Amino acid sequence: MQQQGVNMGINRAHKTAPVRAVIFDLDDTLWPLLPLITRAEQTLFDWLQQHVPAVTRQHSIQSLRAVRAELLPTNARFEYDLWALRKAVLTRVFTLAGEDLTMIDPAMQIFSHARNQVSLFPDALPVLTQLGKNFRLGSISNGFADLAAIGLAEHFGVSLAAHQFGCAKPDARIFLAACAALEVEPHQAVYVGDDVLIDVQGAQQAGLRTVWINRSGKVAPPDLQPDAECRDLSAVLHWLHQHHTTTSP
Repeated sequence: MQQQGVNMGINRAHKTAPVRAVIFDLDDTLWPLLPLITRAEQTLFDWLQQHVPAVTRQHSIQSLRAVRAELLPTNARFEYDLWALRKAVLTRVFTLAGEDLTMIDPAMQIFSHARNQVSLFPDALPVLTQLGKNFRLGSISNGFADLAAIGLAEHFGVSLAAHQFGCAKPDARIFLAACAALEVEPHQAVYVGDDVLIDVQGAQQAGLRTVWINRSGKVAPPDLQPDAECRDLSAVLHWLHQHHTTTSP
C-alpha cells in the first residue's frame, strides 16, 4: 500500500536530474556485519562470565539470541530500536539470575564499544572521500553504530539511526528526513545499500534513486529494479561519474 505523501515512482525528468546527495546504509555496505556482531557478542559474553557469572551459568550466546527473538514481537519499539531490544534481553536474564541490575549499563557499553570496532571494506574510505568532494553525503542505519567512535562522522552531513529517529527502514519517513536534512529533493538523492528490500525498495518508495550493493551475486525479485547494481563501492563511484552530473556539496 502506498504511504500517504510518499512518491512511489520517479518520473523521467527526475531520473535525469543531477544527483546532489548520496546516502549510504552502513552495515554490510561500508563494513561486513556478521563477523562484527559475532565478535561483539563474544566480547560481551566473556565480560558477563567475569562480572555476572550467574547469567552465563544459565545462558550461552545462542540462548541469549533466542531470548532476543522471543522478546522482539513483544514491543513495537524493538522493531526499530535494537539498543532497547538488547538491553531488554539483559534486563530479563539478569533479573532471572538474581544479578545486580546496575551492571546492565556497563554491559551495554562493553557491547557497544565492540560493535564499533568495524573493519571497513577496502574501498569504503576512498570512495567516501572522493564522493564528498562532489556530493552531499548522508547515512541511514537500522543499527546503532556510532560513526563518531568509528571515525567516519566527518564524512556525513547527516546520519540518521532508527533507534534515535523513531522508525526504521523501509519506512519512507527516515529516507525523506535524511533528504530534508541534506536540503535536497528525494529525486536528487541516491541511496546506496545492500538489502534489496529494506534499502532499495524502501528508498524507491520514498522517491530516491537507488544503487544495490550486491557483493555476493544475489538475485533481486523480478519486479524490483534498482537504478544500478554494483559489486562494490568503487563501482558506485564509477556509475555516478558516468551517468550523473556532479555538483558542489
